Amino acid sequence: MPQGNICLVLGSGGARGMAHIGVIEELIKEGYNIKQVVGCSMGAVVGGIYCAGYLSEYKHWLISLTKLEVFRLLDFTFSSQGFVKGERVFKAIEQLIGDHQIENFRIPFIAVAADLIQKQEVHYRTGSLFKALRASIAIPSVFTPVTEGRSQLVDGGVLNPLPLNLVCKEQGDLVVAVNVNANIPPPRLAAPVVNQERAAYLKMLDAFRMQFLKTDPKQEEQVEKFGFFDLMNRSYDLTLDRLTDLMIDVHKPDLVVNISRDACGVFEFYRANEIIEEGRSAFRNAYERLPVAGYRVAG
Repeated sequence: MPQGNICLVLGSGGARGMAHIGVIEELIKEGYNIKQVVGCSMGAVVGGIYCAGYLSEYKHWLISLTKLEVFRLLDFTFSSQGFVKGERVFKAIEQLIGDHQIENFRIPFIAVAADLIQKQEVHYRTGSLFKALRASIAIPSVFTPVTEGRSQLVDGGVLNPLPLNLVCKEQGDLVVAVNVNANIPPPRLAAPVVNQERAAYLKMLDAFRMQFLKTDPKQEEQVEKFGFFDLMNRSYDLTLDRLTDLMIDVHKPDLVVNISRDACGVFEFYRANEIIEEGRSAFRNAYERLPVAGYRVAG
């Protein structure tokens, strides 16, 4: 029986985090035993649902979503702290798989969030899975923060987008990190229809943005090169880049799977099939470059 233990670290990145599903499926296909999962933001969502034992159900649900259904899951709010509450999507997932206590998982799991008040990371190792995931995905200015006592919790990517420092590696274990914010060229789109769907979806988001912020697109073109979402995302990307590079340099995982940050937008969950396959392909490319001895599981 093939054996090999993996400590898996899944990074933040919105809808690009669906690529984590493809990576997990490929690791299992190769005969590896995933003994620990640490996740941040969408990496926490995929990793937590995998550890709960419902990754297949979650995958099929994602694949079934149309762009209109994704848009309807975004419960927009006029809060000054963010324009999506995030309750609707987690309610839909909870109806699909139920809530679970992290400490009862067969595979140890950690979700990472950031506390704006205490200015520190928060590591969820016990308690409600959905409570942990909701805090971990709260992208600042996009999702409203989670309040716990005197703490204001947001996306763990603010402090640690690829939390390699939380891995409990033992002798013989391999650490696999999945970075879905890599500054590499995006994959070639599978079909022209993807461009049409993406344009229509972004048009819906932009319409809400103009209503919410009362902005004049003509005026924006005159005063700034980037639109509102572009400006936020690109600024956040710079921080993620530096922090991710630092974690990889300091903690040196055995394998890094890189997914282009331009593979899809933060909310483009209707492209699940494409992004999951991109995760699968990126894993194969990274895995095949490794030497057999000490890394590959012998069949």
